[in-house]
Amino acid sequence: MEPVAAPAAPVFCPDDALAYRRSRTRFAPGEGLVLDEAYRLAHLPLVAPGHPGVIPSREGRDYDRGRHPRVVSLVLPVPQARLAAAPAHAELERDLRAATFAHKIAWDVAARRADRLHATLCGPLATRPDAEPVLTPEQRAALAAFGPVTVELRGLFSGKINVGRLYLRVYPECRDGADRLAGIQRIMGRPPTGLYVVGLHALTDDLDPAEAASLAALIERWWDRPILRLTLDALWLLWATDDLVLYGGVLGRVPLTREVGPPPLLPS
Repeated sequence: MEPVAAPAAPVFCPDDALAYRRSRTRFAPGEGLVLDEAYRLAHLPLVAPGHPGVIPSREGRDYDRGRHPRVVSLVLPVPQARLAAAPAHAELERDLRAATFAHKIAWDVAARRADRLHATLCGPLATRPDAEPVLTPEQRAALAAFGPVTVELRGLFSGKINVGRLYLRVYPECRDGADRLAGIQRIMGRPPTGLYVVGLHALTDDLDPAEAASLAALIERWWDRPILRLTLDALWLLWATDDLVLYGGVLGRVPLTREVGPPPLLPS
């Protein structure tokens, strides 16, 4: 019998093919970290409702103290049990709890949304409260033929927008020179973003210069550290009435492989 070659290990997209480095927070030496307007409108009312920097609402935006009309998005799920069991994630959490700004992390919020961890790929698909998300038969068929996706989570990340959120970065498999998650976005008629982040923690206040320097150092230390590798055979349709998905849940699965029968819908 001829020997069978072992399957090749996945190759993940490098930083220069993704948007993380150009989208990261720029920390200035000797300066603190100020929660930006987007964060104070959409997130701070949910994590620190009594904070004087909260923006309760803004003309032309649908937020009312962090809540907005129901939206449905197509997301990459991150199984909380798998993440919690990853030794690297436990080490990162220890580093965060030991950091000088640990008292400004909304630890309770992370616990409340643990079963809804995800990276948004396409959103929103439906915005009216009574609207069902529309995936055309052609899109569903293309996704079912797409095949499982392998990704690697790395940490830690803070972006230029929604300054105050701390994320893990998702590095998609690069197959035949192509970003696999970008391929899903193209099927959905969306432009590739190169930016797939998993919301991990939320800050409750600005950081002073020493705290900001501590966060910057933590981000640098963890930039190239793998946290968890996942191979997923389905995406989620996720509904929410806030950007943290504290008020939301999984509406249904979208298979990336062919299944017998219609995909089940979960209660919303």
